[in-house]
Amino acid sequence: MPSTVVPAPAPSVPGSDGYRMPPESAEHEATIMAWPCRIELWKDMMPAAKLEYAGVANAIAQFEPVVMVASSGADATEARAVLTGGVDVVEIPLDDSWMRDSGPIFCIDDKGRRAGVHFRFDAWGGKYSGWDRDEQAGGLLARRYGDRAYDAPLVLEGGSVIIDAAGRMVTTEQCLLDAGRNPKQSKADIQSALADYLGATEVVWLGRGLFEDRDTDGHIDLVAAFTDSGSLLLQARPPADPNHEPMTLNREIALEAGFDVVDFGPLARAEIGGQTVVHSYLNFYLCNRAAVVPLTGQASMDTDEEALDLLRHAFPDREVVGIDGLTLAFGGGGPHCITQQIPARTCRS
Repeated sequence: MPSTVVPAPAPSVPGSDGYRMPPESAEHEATIMAWPCRIELWKDMMPAAKLEYAGVANAIAQFEPVVMVASSGADATEARAVLTGGVDVVEIPLDDSWMRDSGPIFCIDDKGRRAGVHFRFDAWGGKYSGWDRDEQAGGLLARRYGDRAYDAPLVLEGGSVIIDAAGRMVTTEQCLLDAGRNPKQSKADIQSALADYLGATEVVWLGRGLFEDRDTDGHIDLVAAFTDSGSLLLQARPPADPNHEPMTLNREIALEAGFDVVDFGPLARAEIGGQTVVHSYLNFYLCNRAAVVPLTGQASMDTDEEALDLLRHAFPDREVVGIDGLTLAFGGGGPHCITQQIPARTCRS
């Protein structure tokens, strides 16, 4: 008799197993960060970068535990010297320090169990040489802090997506359709992967990120963020600004999708390290009971106080904590870019 070949069962994915990515506003068990180590990026700004990373970590540690990943024993010793007791330093080899993008994304199921989803990482479409250690660290952290871990066959940076409590995910076509990341994946393929691996119930595709954002090719976390109530804070710019047209189009798309859009005007441009950088206040980080907001720290900038006032109004139940963030902007991001939340297992959103 001819033998019968039984096909192997298809591998399960988080979405079909009942897991989904909760919003950042849900309760956290801890926050993961990484100590700066890429000289190629920071150059002479490395000491200032380390001070600002420490400032972010110490601010978050007032509200929840922080895990700081250090690439070497020397880095770990250096980090411990400037971090508070609420920050646990662990040694894992790294190439860079943008944990939002190279780290895992954690999902929760209805029983409160947590899964770590490890996406592929290629240094923002190969913009830097050497990313193997970052990618390996993402998988290790997914297994360390998840009750189970999944490997997702998709290049995806955490800063390219945000999600609300209903599972509605917002991203930009500029980033997720960039040829340097998933050249063989169609828009439909990527949308399906977001549902499979992060439990997204809907994907809303905005057009572009900031005109000046050439580091990440339009990450959403520089131009949009959800409030606790589910409103969408969205970057707005005046007609003379180079970002006016793309931000106006993003607003139209978000309104058409049914979001409660709150226009957010402040955006700073400042001199640092011999160049003009764009400083996004929307790249704040929500930790338990607080919002950690980057500031330029320059007295001549009236946008710092304007941003803080708007965010206090947007988050009336959180303490809004301002921290120095201009060096982070020099590196291409802010507090949100250098953090990754570990949602609490008891999370219900």
